Amino acid sequence: MSAKPHDIPAKPPGSPAKPHDVPGPGPGGGGRLFAEPEAWRPLLAEPNVVGLLGDRLVAAALRELHRLVPPRTALHSLRTFLLADAFAQARGIHYDRAGLFVATAFHDTGLTWGGGPLRGGFPGRSATLLDRFLAGHGMDDARRAALTGAVRDHMRLRPARHAGPEARLLHFGAWLDVTGRGDRRLPGERRRLAALAPTPWFALSFSARVAACGLRRALPGGPAV
Repeated sequence: MSAKPHDIPAKPPGSPAKPHDVPGPGPGGGGRLFAEPEAWRPLLAEPNVVGLLGDRLVAAALRELHRLVPPRTALHSLRTFLLADAFAQARGIHYDRAGLFVATAFHDTGLTWGGGPLRGGFPGRSATLLDRFLAGHGMDDARRAALTGAVRDHMRLRPARHAGPEARLLHFGAWLDVTGRGDRRLPGERRRLAALAPTPWFALSFSARVAACGLRRALPGGPAV
């Protein structure tokens, strides 16, 4: 599979960069800075994330992640990207790295944000929120569809046969972080990331939230979209 024009090459292994503020909106990435939560910093200092932080879309997604989901869920989202990216690097998979980072930031936003029932449950609501975000940043239709589709389908037991690399990677990373499924394909990485940004008993609490959303479609936590 050939690389897409918007693929961002992985940074080579090396010492983690020092924590720093994520660029805010403004010409050239200037403007007000977003100071990431302390708990995020070990994950944002990972080399393959540091290389994305100068991307304005990624910076905007991090601000939305902080605003839209609880702290423990935000850490799950960041770990999901790192697990997905590590798997892609190990298997030589070319994919839209900045796009997948943004998709993982939004993939569970539908758990807490929304009004009444929405077709597709919380993944459908998450995809809707992501689509509005991407459209607001002028992303083209084809790239937007690939990323929103990845979010919409991430709760399937298996990726769809026609799923692209972003959908398969998001599915792999999300399920590995919560359930441990796929750990043999990436030995030790889930444990390493959990040690950097621990969320004890997260799988249990997260499963309870998902079960509640099966009935209510979204839990209280934000205005209607």
